[in-house]
Amino acid sequence: MSILIDKNTKVLVQGITGRDGAFHALSMLEYGTNVVGGVTPGKGGQKSGELPVYNSVKEALAAKTVDCSIIFVPARFASSAVREAADNRVPLIVCITEGVPVNEMLENYYYVQDKGVRLIGPNCPGLISPGKAKVGIMPARIHLPGDIGVISRSGTLTYELVYNLTVNKMGQSTCVGIGGDAVVGTGYIDLLSMFEKDPETKAIVLIGEIGGEEEEKAAEYIKAHVTKPVVSFISGRSAPADKKMGHAGAIISQGRGTAKAKIEALNKAGIPVADCPSQIPLLLKEKRGVA
Repeated sequence: MSILIDKNTKVLVQGITGRDGAFHALSMLEYGTNVVGGVTPGKGGQKSGELPVYNSVKEALAAKTVDCSIIFVPARFASSAVREAADNRVPLIVCITEGVPVNEMLENYYYVQDKGVRLIGPNCPGLISPGKAKVGIMPARIHLPGDIGVISRSGTLTYELVYNLTVNKMGQSTCVGIGGDAVVGTGYIDLLSMFEKDPETKAIVLIGEIGGEEEEKAAEYIKAHVTKPVVSFISGRSAPADKKMGHAGAIISQGRGTAKAKIEALNKAGIPVADCPSQIPLLLKEKRGVA
């Protein structure tokens, strides 16, 4: 099994006629994802490759069944795109866009929850259930179907971690990039709960970074509620205080959100923390009792 997406997930691409939307819609199609069409206001009736283009999500839903929408639009339009999908009750919304203002994202977070749908992102690579579907921008060739769930705040670290898993013949059930912003739609705890309930996910890798306290909260949740083996990696160990490092959420403030604090919390919960992503396969084998 997998979480959130599988081979039956029907995907709509918001922003499909833009450079990134068109490129990644084709990439998702080539992987086998069931992309059913796209949305660009004012371009309804056209095609992007072989995919129909609609003027709105509402118009697309009148013609197609949609389980998931992925958003490739500039930051100034991203909140409107998220809300349009939420208003039309698209169950899963994936926002790739970087640069969504924090105050807008706070409002979006509660708006989406009120509509009863789920948001992944923004500022994320999306997600992939290897061999079934990918909804995002990750390089599919590095992934291998298997039983390890991956949750990460960083896109590029996800790729490095997955590559190390795959070369060690350790496949993945689903890999989710939650996004590196200070406020994201779906965090560690929601995904940990899903992986814990997924009978075919046998172990979990959590990739974190400096900033915020989400990794510390995840450690407490894992200790209390997760029975499957979990290992982790935290980036940003040498980052100076009060300086934003790459991601909007990666900032240490007044001694909070440090890599040291996160590592200590994870270790206290019995979760091994790798010194580098290449150590993850070995830690997984040790945690799972595999020679």
